[in-house]
Amino acid sequence: MNNDRNPDKNQPRSPTLEDVARAAGLSPMTVSRALNNPKVVRPGTISRVMEAVNSTGYIPNMLAGGLATKRTKLIAVVVPQINNNMFVDTVQAIGDELALRGYHMLLCIVGYTTESETEIVSTLLTRRPDGMVLTGIHHSSDLKRVILNANIPVVEIWDMTPTPLDMLVGFSHEKIGHAIGHYFLEQDFTRFGLICASDRRAQVRKNGVIDVLRSRPGSFIRDITVTAPANMEVGRSGLSQLIEEDKAFDAIICTSDTLAQGAIMEAEARGLRVPQDLKVIGFADLNFAAHNRPAITTICVDKVKIGQQAANMLADKIEGHEVAESVIDIGFSLIVRESA
Repeated sequence: MNNDRNPDKNQPRSPTLEDVARAAGLSPMTVSRALNNPKVVRPGTISRVMEAVNSTGYIPNMLAGGLATKRTKLIAVVVPQINNNMFVDTVQAIGDELALRGYHMLLCIVGYTTESETEIVSTLLTRRPDGMVLTGIHHSSDLKRVILNANIPVVEIWDMTPTPLDMLVGFSHEKIGHAIGHYFLEQDFTRFGLICASDRRAQVRKNGVIDVLRSRPGSFIRDITVTAPANMEVGRSGLSQLIEEDKAFDAIICTSDTLAQGAIMEAEARGLRVPQDLKVIGFADLNFAAHNRPAITTICVDKVKIGQQAANMLADKIEGHEVAESVIDIGFSLIVRESA
């Protein structure tokens, strides 16, 4: 027996750029140009190339093509979670808008610790993305150093500061807290329970609420922090804990709509009517908030607009276009519904 036989000899060969060129009846250089720089190639030629790509099963090496153009067409998008709807609309909008500009999204979930964010972002940068979207403005010093050394455009989202790493699209969580506090003080309520998720942005909203509520003498405020991610289960347990410890409340302020939905369910299970016996407010105007019974009063932020703005700011900067505003505050609105 011949023991020198090449074990890879009978393995199917991956299609090459030359295979595509033969199938399309074009030169390899034209095929490469159509795949890596389609703006300089006629639409009819691009169609021939793409038909050949599909027929041969060729997978373009975007990284190899990017070595010449210094672009990979990848945008890394870093969010803490997608297991509730808080970030889903923004992520979808980023992906849709990037696709229109000819880029691909590489999505990573990092949780709520700066250590995890730093580790994952450092790994992402080895893929040489053309740009990056980061959630929030609070990052470790190691991450900031890595980002600056990478020298790529960065957009931070879902927060507000006049001094971002590079660019920013977001809103003020502190101002949202203030708006909620003023809304309830105008109704002459005095007893407030707060159910707050443990992430930093939720805590900022909570502190903004408390700052306003404490401005009125005699206000009773009880707040509890529940573990992330915020969901209906912890919303129910949060209200249960508040009621068992302090009995009566005029309003329950939740740092997400999912917590508010859970609080409403727990209130009804205990024979409390919302809003007659207890007002409940949430945050983010998630897709179920208007259809809940009772419909949830909440703070609305334009999650789609955040994604669209972030994607276009990145693409503009990558392509050498001027970015008119490096910090965009999209604001927010209070949506009053049945629950409060």
